[in-house]
Amino acid sequence: DCVKASDQCLKEQSCSTKYRTLRQCVAGKESNFSRATGLEAKDECRSAMEALKQKSLYNCRCKRGMKKEKNCLRIYWSMYQSLQGNDLLEDSPYEPVNSRLSDIFRLAPIVSVLSKGNNCLDAAKACNLNDTCKRFRSAYITPCTSSTSNEICNKRKCHKALRLFFDKVPPKHSYGMLFCSCRDVACTERRRQTIVPVCSYEDREKPNCLNLQESCKKNYICRSRLADFFTNCQPESRSVSSCLKENYADCLLAYSGLIGTVMTPNYIDSNSLSVAPWCDCSNSGNDREECEKFLNFFQDNICL
Repeated sequence: DCVKASDQCLKEQSCSTKYRTLRQCVAGKESNFSRATGLEAKDECRSAMEALKQKSLYNCRCKRGMKKEKNCLRIYWSMYQSLQGNDLLEDSPYEPVNSRLSDIFRLAPIVSVLSKGNNCLDAAKACNLNDTCKRFRSAYITPCTSSTSNEICNKRKCHKALRLFFDKVPPKHSYGMLFCSCRDVACTERRRQTIVPVCSYEDREKPNCLNLQESCKKNYICRSRLADFFTNCQPESRSVSSCLKENYADCLLAYSGLIGTVMTPNYIDSNSLSVAPWCDCSNSGNDREECEKFLNFFQDNICL
């Protein structure tokens, strides 16, 4: 991971020097200082990047929910800041997950056929019978529903607890609640309420989606989860799974990773499977097309 790779690099003098140079280049870029620096400095930044391509730091990745996740992501982005291109094509900073998610989803249709009742209620009951699921669910319900003096809840605490729930609870329990199949409104409304939308999702005003994306990019975790979502949920109509990566399970994992960030998505209403973050494209001006492309990646994504 990037934390280990960084420690390794700092012990080795040639690597350490180039790495420190690169960090200065990134700091300069973030403060718009780079405009003032001459071509000489730009060459130095480029040569530092080239030299680091030979080191393990260049290919480092992070694990979602790891102990030093934020620190790991900070190191990752300091390496890749200078390679930024199109936002929708950013690479994921997370290492690929070799999980049994696909097996879980293969079982899902069988479960929904067998159940004549409310699948989402059944999933909530199953969560309460699992110690880990019950503990982490209680841990987010409290901050996401308790009201403080003038606010509905403490959104920051609610988001942090939600991230822990989706990072730590086995998918068969957390996904059972988030992706349960429904036949009536009572069920779909329970599914929509899984993440306590009044606190974790809604706000007094809906921001423009591109502004929301900008504020997400200022936070290492949110930016990384969004990059992971774009990487793993790229639609591809010619593929079997409708996903470019041929793996819808990885796409759903990436989607759930956004919950608990400012980009938290949810079901738009009780009548459809359409999802979106809490934003719209009004006040987009000349960026309307770009904004709608971003929003449609959620609302109308065949891979997701």
